[in-house]
Amino acid sequence: MIRTAARRIRSTARTVSDAVRSVVAPASLVRSTAPAVPDPADVFTDEDMPSVEDIETTAAPYTTACDKARAGERGKRKARKLLDRLPAGTYGRFTVERAPSSRQTPDLESIRATYARLGLGPVPMRSCSPSLRITEAVADVVPLPVAEPALGALAA
Repeated sequence: MIRTAARRIRSTARTVSDAVRSVVAPASLVRSTAPAVPDPADVFTDEDMPSVEDIETTAAPYTTACDKARAGERGKRKARKLLDRLPAGTYGRFTVERAPSSRQTPDLESIRATYARLGLGPVPMRSCSPSLRITEAVADVVPLPVAEPALGALAA
């Protein structure tokens, strides 16, 4: 019984610690399993490297803009749940219509069928270019101290 209570306390402490980290430093909870991606060919040389202050001055608004863009995308997805289901028409000040897209993508099912029919094997694929990811370093998060329970509480 004492072990079960101690496990429960450790689990609760871990949950609280993760919750605090998710607010203070969410990037610390993410563990990348992807292999390291090499730098592109046109990175700064040691002689051309900007100062740390210049990098910080540039990175701060970039991360803010990324956060705003993600929030905007979440808002658009939420609104589209209703708007996508509306038939074309005018609703108050807004007109709903659907316009054809000029964007095209390869029809992979058709390409796979053609490759299979001609005996060419699998369709060759290539990886997308790596994404630029900027995270702000924060002070280490100290886990909250967990009080040792009284012996009477463990027996309960």
